Amino acid sequence: MPIFAYTARETASGREIRNTVEALSEQAAIAALLNRNLLVVEIKEKMAKRGQTKGGRVQLADLVVFTRQLATMIDAGIAIVQSLQALAEQTTNKVMRDTIKDICSRVEAGESFSEALMRHPKAFNRLYVSMVGAGEKGGLLAEILARLATYLENTERLRKKVKTALMYPTVVTVVAIVITIFLLVRVIPTFKEVYSGFGAKLPAPTEFMIGISEIVQHDLIYLIVLAGAGVWGWLSFIKTKQGRDFWDAQRIKLPVFGSIAHKICLARFTRTLASLVRSGVPILEVLQIVSQTVGNTVMEKAIKASALDIERGEGISSALAKHPVFPTMIIRMLSAGEQTGNIDNMLERVADFLDEEIETVLSGLMSLIEPLLIVFLGVVIGGMVICMFLPIFNLANVVSGGH
Repeated sequence: MPIFAYTARETASGREIRNTVEALSEQAAIAALLNRNLLVVEIKEKMAKRGQTKGGRVQLADLVVFTRQLATMIDAGIAIVQSLQALAEQTTNKVMRDTIKDICSRVEAGESFSEALMRHPKAFNRLYVSMVGAGEKGGLLAEILARLATYLENTERLRKKVKTALMYPTVVTVVAIVITIFLLVRVIPTFKEVYSGFGAKLPAPTEFMIGISEIVQHDLIYLIVLAGAGVWGWLSFIKTKQGRDFWDAQRIKLPVFGSIAHKICLARFTRTLASLVRSGVPILEVLQIVSQTVGNTVMEKAIKASALDIERGEGISSALAKHPVFPTMIIRMLSAGEQTGNIDNMLERVADFLDEEIETVLSGLMSLIEPLLIVFLGVVIGGMVICMFLPIFNLANVVSGGH
């Protein structure tokens, strides 16, 4: 969309303002400025830099606040342009502010709100745009935005729970690795120098630990580079189609963590499906959107295959039942929802149930991880200490053997 640089005066105060505005044409830009009570003195199209891209990624927390506040303002009867202007002025996030300003300019120029959102795919995904579009068509934009805000809040809450559960074991594991490397590089070589004067054969565990210490001491840089290359290679592999298919198929089969990952994907599937169905989006479009937002290629393929069956006239529950990735409980709830005409309510209940299950499993896992990590640290660090003190425990025999 063209960008116009303008000089204008406020009709009330006469204050001169120099800024830019986006519009489909010069006349549309002038009309948009007049709506802001600005009298245009000079306006000229500004040439955009080649290769320049607008917009950027927006944090989910900022998106939740924006959606909730916009829903409240529109429900209170405030025009969408005025609402967007107010939100742009009060947000502290520069990316979010620039994005809202651009959307506001596009709406003023005549685009619909959903079309303006579509221009920023990094900030507003297809789910968001589709729900807003359905709300505009049905005249229920405030209600749809409120539902969307609730959906995003639930998504953010679940993400925070998972992050919190993983934070503690990650930090402890990193600390354990650092301590282990420090012992191998700094402490064990000191013991080696002391034991070298005994002139006797050291116990096998002690010799093994000294050998590992020498490898780490001399090749630490190479080991770090090798580990970094391995991590980079794995991350690059799972970004490919084959790698992602392999990892998504395997991660939901992992013990404990696989069950959590599977339930997270199912909760996302059911909540997204419920939100879109409730908003009045056509079912085939709903399944297409859900397949792209579920976060697992196994479920994505199953949803797309089910969409083809539904297009041929099959029911949602019977189409999904062909794929084992969807549990029997979800299929039965969907079937009951189809019979009663309350699919969205049934799916919402399933999503709430899955969220509670995930929270329960994560809480149990957290209480179990702490003693397991303590045992792990005790075995690793304690084992190293015992290995190095074995010759001291048997000092009399070692010294006599040396004589």
